[in-house]
Amino acid sequence: MTPSPTRQVQPSELANLLPQGTILTDPDIIESYRFDQARWQTAGLPLCVARPASADEVETIVRWAAQHRVPIVPRGAGSGLSGGAAAIDGGIVLSLERMKRIVTIDRDAMYAVVEPGVINGDLKAACKEFGLWYPPDPASFTFSTMGGNVATNAGGLCCVKYGVTVDYVMGLEVVMADGTRLRTGGRTRKNVAGYDLTRLFVGSEGTLGVVTEITVRLRRLAPAGTTMVATFDSLRAAGEAVANIVKTCDPSLLEIMDGASIRAVEAHQPMDLDTTAAAMLFTRSETRAGHGDEPDRLRQACEAARATSIYATEDEWEGEMFLQARRLAFPALEKLGSVLVDDVAVPIPRLTEMIGRVEDIAKRTETHVVTVGHAGDGNLHPLVIYDGRDADSERRAIAAFEAIMDEAISIGGTITGEHGVGTLKKPFLHRQLGEASIALHGRLKAAFDPLGIMNPGKVF
Repeated sequence: MTPSPTRQVQPSELANLLPQGTILTDPDIIESYRFDQARWQTAGLPLCVARPASADEVETIVRWAAQHRVPIVPRGAGSGLSGGAAAIDGGIVLSLERMKRIVTIDRDAMYAVVEPGVINGDLKAACKEFGLWYPPDPASFTFSTMGGNVATNAGGLCCVKYGVTVDYVMGLEVVMADGTRLRTGGRTRKNVAGYDLTRLFVGSEGTLGVVTEITVRLRRLAPAGTTMVATFDSLRAAGEAVANIVKTCDPSLLEIMDGASIRAVEAHQPMDLDTTAAAMLFTRSETRAGHGDEPDRLRQACEAARATSIYATEDEWEGEMFLQARRLAFPALEKLGSVLVDDVAVPIPRLTEMIGRVEDIAKRTETHVVTVGHAGDGNLHPLVIYDGRDADSERRAIAAFEAIMDEAISIGGTITGEHGVGTLKKPFLHRQLGEASIALHGRLKAAFDPLGIMNPGKVF
């Protein structure tokens, strides 16, 4: 429930407490901050947009909001896919885009301290100068922010071997709902002092506080190794290859695309992809041919699943060009119509079964469902393409979208592997977690945010 302001407040009152230009009220500018990438979700009309340049300014904004019971929606780059950053009527959209300093990169201790507006890809590039690497790499890594990645516990292509955002966050600075500044975790690899508040904030989608600084663990640069692409005459055969690979190999990347996504990417940006293939699998070993048998085992796993073609390269640039096809899937598919992006994950042995269930749902609902995903984690992104101008097309798309989540839950999976719940998946969170867990979530939320001003109406 959205809190009611104590009285009719004016954005000028808040603007007077902050440097000029921090508070934006122009209707055209506000419109550009109302939605994230889940454009088919509803969004309210906020009181203003706040763009603080420091944690001190965030604290001022939050204290004012708490005093007047004005809701706050924290926002990164607006690249979220679940409505988590959708604006609220009469609230403040708190954009952290100006807080984009890389505070420090410590080569010896192998960590970095960044502000929440730092772009994921910019941190990667800066770390590379020190011979270091920040592994989490969502497909949006060139424009998504570290704060947004923390809010949703973002994953990405390398998560099959290297894990997701929470596996790298060592500590946080957070402005709580009453304006109190809190530090969690630290800069040590081990730390079990008290409850693990850091992990609680990661993935909380802005419902518990505003993250103003992030300390992340770094790794040494991984070797380029061998990148392999295999094509198949069915999506289920590609799923079988995934099952074969995870039994025998430890790839640093294992991604899947179906035939429709291959054709969409080729039309969007010609790359000489095999548009006759029903599925394509991308995998990477950090071992080069002749220095270990993993590349051979990857090839054998694909051959056992009846791959129609296999191509491998040890050239780093060429390998990245292969992966570009996978990263372009979503923007390419947006050209085909409106898109509902699902984000389910299932136990890896049931991946092939889930792929089959998605295909059955598409037939039953008479919808166009395109599947890509982080196959090595059992994380699929079935994208439902529909005509947003046609009410019946939209109805069938929503039915397919919801059926996919139901099927994932039914086989022991989850409604979201990395995109978050936002407003889009709230009803299904209850189905997955159960009432006891939802009640506990509510008590935790009340302890951190007793006035209910932090991103109200999101998640649960």
